Amino acid sequence: QVQFVESGGGLVQAGGSLRLSCVTSRTIFSRYAMAWYRQAPGKERELVASTSIFGSTNYADSVKGRFTISRDNAKNTVYLQMNSLKPEDTAVYYCNSRSESFSWGQGTQVTVSS
Repeated sequence: QVQFVESGGGLVQAGGSLRLSCVTSRTIFSRYAMAWYRQAPGKERELVASTSIFGSTNYADSVKGRFTISRDNAKNTVYLQMNSLKPEDTAVYYCNSRSESFSWGQGTQVTVSS
């Protein structure tokens, strides 16, 4: 069963912006803190940003000031606004609960060219 559907990735030049979206079920969205993760080639998956069910947020040091996570309660959707993108942001981006309680979706590829 697909728990998360990620979209919005693409190819962008350094300094550009993308907005990722993650749609999930009402049950998951209303009960769990949500997060975005990423996995670059040859590296382990890492936490990028998270948001509680009340909307408080946390970010990895590498993206602070550039990325913004938000949630739309009406649409059961979590967003990741990514600005000032760098080549090192290139990765497949996934969403899941902050506790990584569910199976992973297919993710969405983000490629930043220099």
